[in-house]
Amino acid sequence: PGAELDAGKVVNEDILSGFPLALWGVAEIGTFGATKYSLGGWQSVEDGVRRYRNAAGRHRLKRQQGELIDPETNLPHSYAEAWNVLAALELELRG
Repeated sequence: PGAELDAGKVVNEDILSGFPLALWGVAEIGTFGATKYSLGGWQSVEDGVRRYRNAAGRHRLKRQQGELIDPETNLPHSYAEAWNVLAALELELRG
């Protein structure tokens, strides 16, 4: 009685709590985008999966070229790369 049967359940809190700095970075870049454009507007961008994958690739290439900070946002390119990968994945899964 009172047992919680968690076998086979996703352990989201345990998993997500392992990435506080990375998720904060994604939230920072998402806040920049929401302020520049609109909160949640990314969800209705035409051909979003392709566009967000391309944006992630541009940020990755800039980072690989040695430019660690995006001059537009003054935040690391890696934040924008991660955000764009997540946005593309979310749209793909909603697909």
